[in-house]
Amino acid sequence: MSATKKPGDRRAWADVVREYSPFLTMGIQLAAAVVAFFLLGAWLDERWGTSPWLSLAGLLLGSVGGFMKFFTTVARFERKEHEREKK
Repeated sequence: MSATKKPGDRRAWADVVREYSPFLTMGIQLAAAVVAFFLLGAWLDERWGTSPWLSLAGLLLGSVGGFMKFFTTVARFERKEHEREKK
């Protein structure tokens, strides 16, 4: 750390992290949705003997839901950035 650090630098860094934290978690959210729905489908396959259909359906549903969340988050931040540039 630099000895010439200004008091406002910490707040500026916190503002940056707060603003971009959804971007930092988007990959984890996408992967978690895919894995969770796949595992749910695999469990239902084992329980009802429908292998591999519910696993594949869970994989598809998790992928679609995860990507929808991903794209809506990106679109929301694009709108915020566009509004910020107008000001």
